[in-house]
This record gives sequence, C-alpha cells and structure tokens, in this order.
Amino acid sequence: MTIAATSPSVSLRHPIVLWIAQLRAWVFLALLIAFFEVWARVTGGSSFVFNVYNVQSILVFATAPLLLALGQTFVIISAGIDLSVGFVMGLSSVVAAHASNIVAARLGLPPFAAMLAAILAAAAIALIPGLINGLLIARLQIPPFIGTLGMYGVARGAAYLFAGGMTVAIDNDWYSAIGNGRILGVPVLVIITGLACLVLHYMLSQTRFGQHTYALGASKAAASRAGIDIKALTLRIYLLSAVMAGVAGAMYTGRFTAGAAQAGEPLLLDSIAAVVIGGASLFGGSGTISGTIAGALVIAVIQYGLVFIDVEPFWQFIAVGVVIIVSVLVDQTQRRLMGGREVE
Repeated sequence: MTIAATSPSVSLRHPIVLWIAQLRAWVFLALLIAFFEVWARVTGGSSFVFNVYNVQSILVFATAPLLLALGQTFVIISAGIDLSVGFVMGLSSVVAAHASNIVAARLGLPPFAAMLAAILAAAAIALIPGLINGLLIARLQIPPFIGTLGMYGVARGAAYLFAGGMTVAIDNDWYSAIGNGRILGVPVLVIITGLACLVLHYMLSQTRFGQHTYALGASKAAASRAGIDIKALTLRIYLLSAVMAGVAGAMYTGRFTAGAAQAGEPLLLDSIAAVVIGGASLFGGSGTISGTIAGALVIAVIQYGLVFIDVEPFWQFIAVGVVIIVSVLVDQTQRRLMGGREVE
C-alpha cells in the first residue's frame, strides 16, 4: 500500500513558496553581486556594482547569449533543445557583413540602407536552418538533440564557406553605432535586447502561441488531444529560435564591425545554461523569459566578476558548470517535492 505524503506537497504549493521558487535565479544573482561588491570594497576600496562602466560591460556582455537564450526558452519549454543556434548565429553574422558590403559598395546605397539590408539578410538566412530543424523534428519525428546536432554541423560548414575561412570586415558607421553606440548613456545593444525580451515575454505569457508551447512541453499527448496542431507549433518554435540566433548574429557584426563564422560557437552552452539557471525544466513545461534574463545575467556576472577580481579565466567554465548542475538538482528536487512523495 502506498500513501502520498501530502503535507510537504501542500506547504510547498503555497503561492508565496511558488513565487520564491520562481525567483531563485534573481536571488542568486543578487547574492553574486553582493559577493563581488564586498570583495571589491575589501580588497581594493572600489565598487563592483556602483560603477557605470562595470554595469554597462556586464549588460553588453550578456546581450548575445541572452538573444540566443530567448529563442532557446521556447524550445526548452516545449521539451526540446536547439544545438544549432551557435553556428546559425555565426552564419547570420557572416551573411550580414556580406549584405552590408554588397549593398553599400555595389548598389551604392547609403549606410543606413546597408545596415537594414544586413539585419534583414541575417534574419532571413537564419530561417533556413530553423525551417529544416522544425521539419525534421515535427514531420520526420527526429529527436531534437539529433536533428539540431546535425544542423549544427551544416550551419558550421556553411558559415565557414560563406566567410572563406576568414572574418568579413564591414565599413558602415550606422551599423557600428548599433553595436557600439549609446542612447542617453544606455548601450544600443542593451536597448535592442531589452525590446526583444519584452516582445518574447508577451508572446510567451499572453498569447495562445505561448500557452500552447507550455502545453506541448507538459504533455505532447494531452496537447494533441486538446486540438493543438503539434507539427505546426513545433515548426514555429524552431523558426523563432533560429530568428533570434539571426538577430544575435546581426548584432555581433555591428558590435565587432565584422562577421565571423565562429561568432556564436562559445555561446551555445551559455544559451542553454541561461534558460536552465533561470528555472526552466529540461523536461519541458516550465520556464519564463524573466528567469532566462536572470540566468543570462548570472552567467555574465560570474564571468565578468571573476575577471574583475583577477581570477584566471578558466575558472569561469568551472563556476558556470557548477551553477548549471546545482540549478538542475534544485529543479529536480523541487519537482519531487511539489509532486509529493510516496511512502511504503
């Protein structure tokens, strides 16, 4: 005979407890900032967080992985994963650089037009791997890990072919201003990323598309019985993920005034980590854009903070890895406690 232990389940389902659990990434971020602030004041008499340059650097540093993670949030909530976003970003970065140069040099259009053409070209080229990913997973029932891993290789090869094995430099003041300019002291990249966060937060929390994404991740069978077109929804989710990678690639080209095939290679794991640290479950059905923002900021603060206190850069990987493992353990523990335990 099995008896469900309901008392822990009841207490842990209290709205306040649920709210605290959802905010755990923000709490951890606050603790991290406090740690680096205390360290800075004790060791050097300076400030970590009350320093405009540090704050701007952290925010700019977080933009690229966050743009990737925004699309990845939808994918992971739907119980999938997109391993191709890093090189889709690189491919988009290279295509954006070529588009800017072609429109300006060959067509003779002004820099502003070249910049717009570059951003549109980056988003458009990203649709191709996104479409293929969606078709492989939705129509051919290929597991997301395998399908997007294959596209990882395809996008990687295509990016290096388009780049000719080199970075593709651009000369466009308008485009450079997108990547390095400021409006009222706020980096343009941060403003663009913030607007993307608002749009995707609305999509996930306030639209039918977002509700269906949660339903798909919670139970594919139940979502199908509820009348949701699983194949069409899956296709749209992977298209969205690819488009966000395209936007990240376009922003990279503006920031560094060059397109690079390897632009997003080191950011793939960061994009997944940001979503997981932010409270999303790798089993699907849960996650928020606000949590992903917190997760991306946690990674940025760890990486920038360790450099700030003069720790060797290699420790960044260890620190982020530990945070990911702890986040997954917390998620699994929370799931077990929230669902109740069975006692023999």
